Amino acid sequence: MGKMEECITKQTCRGANKVFPAPPPLPGPAKNCRRKGSLMKNGSAIRGNNCAATATRALWDRLFDGGYKTDVIIKTDNGGIICAHSNIVGMASPVLRGMLKQAKGFGHRRPISIHIHGVPQDAVRAFIRFLYSSSYEKEEMKEFVLPLLVMSHTYVVPQLKRACEQQLEHGLLTIENVVDAFQLSLLCDAPRLTLITHRMIIMTCKAVRETEGWKAMKKSNPALEKELLESMMDEEHGRDIMMQKEKNRKSNEQRIYLQLCEAMEALVHIFRDGCRTIGPHDKDLKEHQTPCDYGDCCKGLELLVRHFASCKLRVPGGCIHCKRMWQLLELHSRLCTDSNSCRVPLCRNLKEKIRKQSKKDEIKWKLLVKRILRTKRIGGAPIFVSSNYNSSP
Repeated sequence: MGKMEECITKQTCRGANKVFPAPPPLPGPAKNCRRKGSLMKNGSAIRGNNCAATATRALWDRLFDGGYKTDVIIKTDNGGIICAHSNIVGMASPVLRGMLKQAKGFGHRRPISIHIHGVPQDAVRAFIRFLYSSSYEKEEMKEFVLPLLVMSHTYVVPQLKRACEQQLEHGLLTIENVVDAFQLSLLCDAPRLTLITHRMIIMTCKAVRETEGWKAMKKSNPALEKELLESMMDEEHGRDIMMQKEKNRKSNEQRIYLQLCEAMEALVHIFRDGCRTIGPHDKDLKEHQTPCDYGDCCKGLELLVRHFASCKLRVPGGCIHCKRMWQLLELHSRLCTDSNSCRVPLCRNLKEKIRKQSKKDEIKWKLLVKRILRTKRIGGAPIFVSSNYNSSP
């Protein structure tokens, strides 16, 4: 045993009977600081220690603002200069990393100069700040969203590019900047933004064509203006076609509902008054009597009723003609106001069957009845009333 170990043993034996104070507690989290919270920063939740994340971000911002031991000078328009750290901007942007390596290969001494032209100095500063802390100020994003989009694409910073696209999509896209955003989306390979801006230009074409962005595009890129004008014409033509199709659809629907109305009235006419060679058993019918008001509709129903009376597959679904007759009879029973005195066959039985139908079928039939009655009102024809069905022969 060495001297040091022997000394420690003796001291321990001497103080075995002494009471030592309790050790101080281990350092814990600071007040108002939760381990795992839902702190939101620029629309995304920060996981883990919120205070540590906030402090780290503040540290990067202080490092950028203070310029401690910077070795890169970024020159902007109008003689502006921004100092940065090569290790940080090089890790955040592969393009800047390549530019720094190329400058070092040429034997440039520190600090290394990099030029970023064509955008405001404040936009460049916001871009470099994002390379440090991966965050941005809302006011800076609102003011410099388009320059930031260009720089994020040029220097391959996908996080910032995605943030710019989302901010444009969710509020920063206006009539004044939509043309510029559309052109930049084509240059910056942003297909979703291209689709959104193109749609907005088409939908607000009159207002967009009065903006300065459209006038500048007309001078610098007349081919693109021509394509947009063709798109507007195609959209307007397509809208006219859709409106005409919708108009034809509604006209066809109304014609069908009017035909159903006429068929219902003709059905009551046949079984109440009789027509041609078909009608109630107590009516004396002649084939060459005066034509009724329902014309071909009454003649078609006469043929359908005769087929229904003689068909051996009269169950619904067994014969297409019988199925059509069943549907007409059920529609009549839904329109009839007094089945007890109605002379149309199966009217009362079908009303009993209606009460047992599924809810889905009931909704469809109610909608059909509603549209038929509305069509009758629009057409000016008399609405179905009990007198139409209850008159005695």
